[in-house]
Amino acid sequence: MKRLAPLALAAGLAACATSGTGNETASASKPDKEWTVPTGQDGNEPFPSTYRPYPGRPTALVGATVFDGKGGRIDNGTVLFRDGEVVAIGDASLSTDGYDRVDAAGKYVTPGIIDIHSHLGDYPSPAVDAHSDGNEATSPTTPEVWAEHSIWPQDPGFSRALANGGVTSLQILPGSANLMGGRSSTIKNVPARTVQGMKFPGAPYGFKMACGENPKRVYGGRGRMPSTRMGNFAVNRQTWLDARAYAEGDREKRDLAKETLVGVLDGDILVHNHCYRADEMALVMDMAKEMGYKVSAFHHAVEAYKIGDLLRENGVCSAIWADWYGFKMEAYDGILENAAYLQREDACVVIHSDDANGIQRLNQEAAKAQAAGRRAGIEISDATVISWITLNPAKAMGIDAMTGSLEPGKMADVVLWNGDPLSVYSRPEKVWIDGALMYDSMDRKRRPVSDFELGQPGEGDVK
Repeated sequence: MKRLAPLALAAGLAACATSGTGNETASASKPDKEWTVPTGQDGNEPFPSTYRPYPGRPTALVGATVFDGKGGRIDNGTVLFRDGEVVAIGDASLSTDGYDRVDAAGKYVTPGIIDIHSHLGDYPSPAVDAHSDGNEATSPTTPEVWAEHSIWPQDPGFSRALANGGVTSLQILPGSANLMGGRSSTIKNVPARTVQGMKFPGAPYGFKMACGENPKRVYGGRGRMPSTRMGNFAVNRQTWLDARAYAEGDREKRDLAKETLVGVLDGDILVHNHCYRADEMALVMDMAKEMGYKVSAFHHAVEAYKIGDLLRENGVCSAIWADWYGFKMEAYDGILENAAYLQREDACVVIHSDDANGIQRLNQEAAKAQAAGRRAGIEISDATVISWITLNPAKAMGIDAMTGSLEPGKMADVVLWNGDPLSVYSRPEKVWIDGALMYDSMDRKRRPVSDFELGQPGEGDVK
């Protein structure tokens, strides 16, 4: 658990918005479907979210440059939120009566940053064997495991991501040792005693898959299948065929692995596929069509730029790094312009971390990818780049009707930056989650500290 000083959250400021250049009143869109999971013997959803927003105050951020997350920008903008939701976003003509005014002149406002690929909590700090809980590397397919059952809420990485990176929501994934690694968990980045107290209410489960070198290395090294890429696909296809037979038969006899796979086939669980090479991503999309599921996002995807048109046509996002490449053979053809070329093809771009340090500077990673495009003659607006770390990951995670952009009715997940968020010199000044002030760089009492850090040197410092 991470603790704040008493009353630190209850007395918080608040902020969020919608998009446009003037007064906005339209409500945020509603989810296209209700996400479901199989119920247990007691008729209830297993391990349900117990998340409740911390208390906040009606807040107006006034005079800021506002990036709405949808590709819009408002200069001298105003963002209003109360009761945990964005009320309005617009220009200086918006009335702020009844709101606590925050003078944001010269500063910037964005939606909360969202990391689609994190291992905080299941590979927490300190990185010791006792904490290594991200890979159930005992079988090439383990769809029955859930990442949330490994998440340690006391991981100091959560508060670092909040304070240094403005991260308000994140998806915790199993590792990539297995072809099918299990379910992911989407969480709100708040202090809680249990992972259920962090679970994002209404978010669908994700399903981690992996292709390429990792599964064949792990299991080929043990003298078992798969040891080749053709073995990867053969094991995957047979596992999906068995799941389809289960789906078409008697589902009353519970099978935890097949319940997850059927959830994918039913469209209730979203596939997040670790994959580097373009040729393999193309094959995976064909396998998905054969078996009747859809890939929501390819993660890492260092060769996505080679198949931007295919990814766009199939509605698949690419969750990528700005500049990681060359550290193994399947990453050999990675280029700095990956995001820019994908954006040029109008494909979905997401900047992710996969790293406890990288999650603290996703804004800088997005800026690096933007700069690489500019050097290649591809101009991408700042407002579009902000969507790479806000609305686009929310879409790929199935939570875009609730967060990811500043729109009336959406969660008031908001970051006030002390400068341009795409500058290396800027950092979060204040961070609100569901309208509650969770971090304030100007107030030491509003810096969350995990139980693990209590009493240690530097407790509560921004690191």
